[in-house]
Amino acid sequence: MADEIARKLFYKLNEVCQLTDTQPYVLRFWESEFSQLAPTKSRSGQRLYRRKDIDLVRTIKKLIQEDGFTIARVREKLGMGEGPEAIEGLYELSPPPPPAPHEAIRTLNRELEGILRVMDETDRKVAPPRARKGGGRTGG
Repeated sequence: MADEIARKLFYKLNEVCQLTDTQPYVLRFWESEFSQLAPTKSRSGQRLYRRKDIDLVRTIKKLIQEDGFTIARVREKLGMGEGPEAIEGLYELSPPPPPAPHEAIRTLNRELEGILRVMDETDRKVAPPRARKGGGRTGG
C-alpha cells in the first residue's frame, strides 16, 4: 500500500478514505479540528490530499481510536511543532517521573492532618452541651 501512495502526487477524498479506512465525514471534521490537515482544492473545489496528509490522517486516527486521546489532546500534541518531526515525536512520550517517596509521604500527612482538623471541628459543633455541676439553680 505504501507504493500505491508514493505513485501519485494528489489523492481525492474517496481515495484517502480507502487508504486510511476512514469515512469522508470524519476526514472533513478532522480538517476543521486540525489546522495541519489542510488539503489543497482543485478549481472545482474537490479536496486533493498529499502523502503527508495521508500520514497525518493515520496518525490522528491512531491517537484517537487506538490510544484513546481526545480531539483536544491530539490537537495539543500536533501543535507542539511543525512538519514530520512533530508527528514522529508523538510516539516517544514518557510519563512524568513519580514524586520522591518522602515528598509523597509529606503530602499525604498534610492531607490527613487537614481531614482530622475538619473532623474535630465537626465533632465540636455537633457535640451535646456539657451538663452543669450542682444540678441546676438553687432556690432561695
